[in-house]
Amino acid sequence: MPSILSPNQRAAFDQDGYVLIKGFFDAEETSLLQRAMEEDPAIRGHFYDRGDAEGMTTKMAVWNHPGDSVYGLAARSAKMVDTMEDLLGGEVYHYHSKITAKEPREGGAWEWHQDYGYWYNNGCLFPLMASAMIALDKCTKANGCLQVLKGSHHLGRIDHGLLEGTQVGADLRRVEEAKAKLDLVYCEMEPGDVLFFHCNTLHRSDQNRSDDRRWTLICCYNAARNDPYLDHHHPRYTPLQKVPDEAIKAAGLKFSDAANEGDFMKKSTPPPELRKKGGKVFVAE
Repeated sequence: MPSILSPNQRAAFDQDGYVLIKGFFDAEETSLLQRAMEEDPAIRGHFYDRGDAEGMTTKMAVWNHPGDSVYGLAARSAKMVDTMEDLLGGEVYHYHSKITAKEPREGGAWEWHQDYGYWYNNGCLFPLMASAMIALDKCTKANGCLQVLKGSHHLGRIDHGLLEGTQVGADLRRVEEAKAKLDLVYCEMEPGDVLFFHCNTLHRSDQNRSDDRRWTLICCYNAARNDPYLDHHHPRYTPLQKVPDEAIKAAGLKFSDAANEGDFMKKSTPPPELRKKGGKVFVAE
């Protein structure tokens, strides 16, 4: 199956560093993904908190291999994989997936960062990486939708370091200069929409000060030809078994197999060069 992107959408990704596809997953598929995130014991059992500078937290769960759960099949679906292969110019593999769950009135902020600001230190030599953010809820300015700096992937990788709280973020002076020259876009989304964004795209999100939760499922991919040269907490090249799009609905509300328990991470573990600065230990994603 070819990429679902039109020529204009494909060009937008190259120019802007992101592209939003409305209704990528239909209502039935989206409902299955929502329920799996809410009800799967493996997800619930591996939630951990990421704090922001003001002490508000976002709940996260991270897993490395997609498996045969309904959300694993979504990550392996032809429409997802073929689109990623179009964007990254060849075979891809699943780098990891994660849920970011901002609860009403307490969901934390994410500071400005590039994903490659972290993944570079995992031994990924080239920025041949991208993410697909799947909206499980309505994402708005009020509940902390993703913000991007349009075209910021053209800046290349920016140095990252420890910020206030427990997060790692991009060099704030460079971010401020970029903000003065590039458009800031609030990526408001409906459930089932997918935002594809380049690993060097600067992005952040605000706290959730609303009465509505903001849950998103993010599937991250690496080019097969970009096999990391370091062993790290995310996998080296692992062939991805693509499945037909119909497999998502056919699976129904299928949870992760208990045999895949080891695929879930207790918490992200940064490489030594990012793990400790100024006597403080922090995680890198």
